[in-house]
Amino acid sequence: MSVGGSARTGLLSRLGEPARSVWAKHDRDSDGWLPLWRHMEDSAAVAGLLWDRWLPSGVRRLVAEALPQGELDARALAVWLAGVHDIGKATPAFACQVDQLADAMRDQGLGMRSSKAMGPDRRIAPHGLAGQVLLGEWLEERHGWVPARTGQFTVAVGGHHGVPPEHGQIKALYAREELLRTPGVSNRVWRQVQTQLLDACAEHFGVAERLAGWRVVRLPQPVQVLLTALVIVSDWIASNPDLFPYFPEGAARSDQDRLAAAWEGLDLPAPWRAEESDGSAQDLFASRFELPASAQPRPVQEAAVELARDMETPGLMIVEAPMGEGKTEAALAVAEIFAARSGAGGVFFALPTMATGNAMFPRLLDWLNRLPGVAGSRHSVHLAHSKAALNEDFAGLMPRKGRVTAVGVDEAAPASGQKSDARHRAGADLVAHSWLRGRKKAMLASFVAGTIDQLLFAGLKSRHLALRHLAVAGKVVVIDEAHAYDTYMSVYLDRVLSWLGAYRVPVVVLSATLPASRRRELVEAYGGQASASSSWEVGGLDAYPLVTAVSPGRAVPLVRRPRASARSTAVQVEPLADDLNVLADRLEDELGDGGCVLVIRNTVKRVLTTARVLRDRFGAENVTVAHSCFVDLDRADKDSTLLRLFGPAEKTDARPSGPHVVVASQVAEQSLDVDFDLLVSDLCPVDLLLQRMGRLHRHRRGQKQEGRPPGLRTARCLVTGVDWTAQIPSPVRGSVAVYGRYALLRSAAVLLPHLDGGPQRLVQLPGDISPLVQSAYGKGPVGPEDWQEAMKEAADQFEQHRSDQSERAAVFRLGDVGKPGRPLFGWVAAGVGDTDDTPTGRAQVRDSQDSLEVVVVQRRGDGSLATLPWLRPDRRKRQRAGVELPQDATPTPFAARTAASCGLRLPLQFSGETLDRAIEELEQLYLPTWQGKDSPWLSDQLILALDEDCQTRLAGFSLRYSPSDGLEVTRAGKPEGPAA
Repeated sequence: MSVGGSARTGLLSRLGEPARSVWAKHDRDSDGWLPLWRHMEDSAAVAGLLWDRWLPSGVRRLVAEALPQGELDARALAVWLAGVHDIGKATPAFACQVDQLADAMRDQGLGMRSSKAMGPDRRIAPHGLAGQVLLGEWLEERHGWVPARTGQFTVAVGGHHGVPPEHGQIKALYAREELLRTPGVSNRVWRQVQTQLLDACAEHFGVAERLAGWRVVRLPQPVQVLLTALVIVSDWIASNPDLFPYFPEGAARSDQDRLAAAWEGLDLPAPWRAEESDGSAQDLFASRFELPASAQPRPVQEAAVELARDMETPGLMIVEAPMGEGKTEAALAVAEIFAARSGAGGVFFALPTMATGNAMFPRLLDWLNRLPGVAGSRHSVHLAHSKAALNEDFAGLMPRKGRVTAVGVDEAAPASGQKSDARHRAGADLVAHSWLRGRKKAMLASFVAGTIDQLLFAGLKSRHLALRHLAVAGKVVVIDEAHAYDTYMSVYLDRVLSWLGAYRVPVVVLSATLPASRRRELVEAYGGQASASSSWEVGGLDAYPLVTAVSPGRAVPLVRRPRASARSTAVQVEPLADDLNVLADRLEDELGDGGCVLVIRNTVKRVLTTARVLRDRFGAENVTVAHSCFVDLDRADKDSTLLRLFGPAEKTDARPSGPHVVVASQVAEQSLDVDFDLLVSDLCPVDLLLQRMGRLHRHRRGQKQEGRPPGLRTARCLVTGVDWTAQIPSPVRGSVAVYGRYALLRSAAVLLPHLDGGPQRLVQLPGDISPLVQSAYGKGPVGPEDWQEAMKEAADQFEQHRSDQSERAAVFRLGDVGKPGRPLFGWVAAGVGDTDDTPTGRAQVRDSQDSLEVVVVQRRGDGSLATLPWLRPDRRKRQRAGVELPQDATPTPFAARTAASCGLRLPLQFSGETLDRAIEELEQLYLPTWQGKDSPWLSDQLILALDEDCQTRLAGFSLRYSPSDGLEVTRAGKPEGPAA
């Protein structure tokens, strides 16, 4: 089937002069233009190439299953919809906008009022909606379709600008036919042109004989979404004048030359075609993860691979196992199997934070370089979070030349001949393709590591949502740290899982500590129905480790209960009074022979006040602070320092021999492979406390831990941040603000047998993980009888809070998958409009207030601005500290990027009522030379300028920053800090 053709055989040969005069694109600067017939052919041709060379086979298969002749029908439908998507431009409401082009159409009998005369009425007939109406009329009048069947097809035309029309908009346009066809003598000509264009498209794109068979089809809503997304992508590519030049220059080339040059210029990498290994689990892990050939995979890894191979259809797999059991490697091995069997064309690895996303990205690249079918080929990769361009691993995959650009949603930047970072050049040619770095397109890359927000956005009613669905529909999705997401986020996650199940997207969920109730919710959300209660008894509530799997549409999950690996730790748990002098005295006793202690506080304020006291006792050089309120470069430096000093023995080059204390917030709770001799932790929910214990004696240091000081060879966790002497334990206010009283009381209750000095004092890891978590999150009573009244009061508050979270999250949450054949009309109605990976966008899918992000620089005594004075050189040994930032000129790209790398999210004091005041004060430092496309790193950024002492004032607060302590916020002489 031809999707291009020459002037003799293409659309042009089927059209009369009036139809040929209809225009689609115009460039005011060059006065170039593009006729509608030409854009129709371009868009259809692109859709055909995307279908053949870019769409994963699993996506094509899903569309094909909905149509009588399978993939032949599916490809023809996709090409045809892309071809007719702009038919709404053949209307007076659109055509009147450019006078000289409208005059040419008037000369052909297509009369119309001027744009000024038509006025605001034009808004009733945006060309996407107009096209949907025209196509529906044509199907009914020319091909005998009933109105109830047209919408499921025409919505791809109506929604190609990101928002499927609502019923009210459709009704309003039907009542204003003059916007579609000028009344009077011209009406007949308009009708002829519209019909002629649609007839020609049906013939030329090979669907004329198929339409009769499609009249009885009921397209599933996921298929409607995918077709809409494909039309959007085809339109964006075909609308790029660098790829498809406008007339008159664009008329010189033949159709085939035009298409070939455009596709070569775009140079989109092909999707991954996974090859399933038929070797043993041992062979698989040894070849993918740089392990010795004799190394045995851990039992949970073997169980995950075995279950993936046993599943009739790839689906959802939940892997629950202790910290350090290799869940990440298990997920990637399962993803490879799932991709080969499902036709997925890539992997998306979703993580809780930017920091964990950054840490995962190089691991993903290393895995890709060892994959059959990837090594030696070219594939697109992406790091999906708002500061990805500042990540050096990701930046190394970008083109070395040219500035960083934010490609607009309706334009593209051609990229060809991209080169990968030298570290990866010997294996796979992995590229951060420039077109796929554009806004809203980044997730379309084949392999992506990013924050969980990127996945949750697929459940948020927003513009161009279909693109996000296309991005995940073609991948295996891995969700890490599933226990880290609260009720608000879970409302979105569960809805996304229901759509992923409808797309038959394989999903792997990882967690060290997952309540059984949450496990069931995840399975039921994905499977699309309630699971039989008896099926859960196979695993048992306390089974651990546990691997659970369910195929799309299946009610009964499959369960494996692998044994834990030989690695185990017995942790002695002890209450400690919440008194800083008591803590300092205790640590002084414990560290008499040296040793390394991790103290985890639940708020940044407690981190900083604790560090001050411990520095007085142990010396500033022996106390390290880590929390969320550091600029990006300092935060990354903190992580690398912690890994260098406290990581695995084979990777640690300078573990302190004398006493050393790390005081940290929750940033040390997960995803850092660090190992300490002693743990002190504020009381927190028990699953998070167990995560923190995973940083205690994480690695063996000698056969019997003889590499540790004698008094610290038994793993011990001191639990503080609570008044243990009260009749009912009373957590500190900051902890209650972060976690809620109910979760803290239940945590204290299940820990009580281990805290009271009885025979159960030791917490056995991993043996006690599941019993503790299931008890803490179960429905049954826990704790002494005299706690129960307080427990009930806290439970009522918790349920009210959770109900409030669910209601607020549901406001903008996407609806569930509708019945097959029901059009997507109103699919994102009453949504948030445009959204992206911004503080406001993230606040929509996380239960958080808008927070300010600033770029931190220093103002010198002479008034000049410079980058922060302590920054270390980058990987290429370029000096980053104290680089001048001119105020009357555009900073150099290197200086601007360095400054942008010092981004900082301000704490909650600068949200709510203080937000506007803070923005107003920050905007006083507005530098025109830092704005616009010439300074993409700093454009539209709020700049926080510190004085020479690294201090400033903002919205009634005093701010002080240091590379050792990060940001401190003070008001009226009283230190304050946000929840971490």
